[in-house]
Amino acid sequence: MSGPRLVLATRNAHKVVELRELLADLGAGVDLDTAVVGVTEFPDVEDVVESEVTFEGNALLKARAVAAATGLPALADDSGLAVDVLGGAPGIFSARWSGRHGDDRANLELLLAQTGDVPTEHLGAQFVCAAALVLPGGDEHVERGVLRGVLDRNPRGTNGFGYDPVFAPEASNGRTLAEYDAAEKNAISHRGRAMRAIAPRLLPLLTP
Repeated sequence: MSGPRLVLATRNAHKVVELRELLADLGAGVDLDTAVVGVTEFPDVEDVVESEVTFEGNALLKARAVAAATGLPALADDSGLAVDVLGGAPGIFSARWSGRHGDDRANLELLLAQTGDVPTEHLGAQFVCAAALVLPGGDEHVERGVLRGVLDRNPRGTNGFGYDPVFAPEASNGRTLAEYDAAEKNAISHRGRAMRAIAPRLLPLLTP
């Protein structure tokens, strides 16, 4: 069987490459360049409004829509930053916390302003990612990945995006995620952990 076997519900080419690399490391036995594709390979599939109130809910929403539209197994993820003192916010609203979707600088500056008077010892936070696999027959599976750390009020690093410059993982010796290289980040990141957890469910779909 040639052609797509798994659709990643994203238009981000970097996420597709990252998933292929992960599956290759785990011994997937097919040509991953053709077997694992992004939703951009299906131009008629419409974007999904992320209207759920949890990471898991939004990931399932996207995966269900893509599986239904393509007739293929679909994998989706949703992630964000949860700050303890803010009751888990920005959470699912991380990408649009400032009111403008994807404005990393505005989101980061608003978060720092909101926590400006909070003592350092209370700046615990975690990155969360939910990965959802949905099969055309209706079977569903969800895994969660978490990376604990603390907020750092002094943004540092150029390798990350979003809130990476102000998030220092536990046992990082003060380095922010934006100061990690790609391999270091993938090894510990919330998304990497969620994808590695769900990967065993993906491998049977990619068996020759």
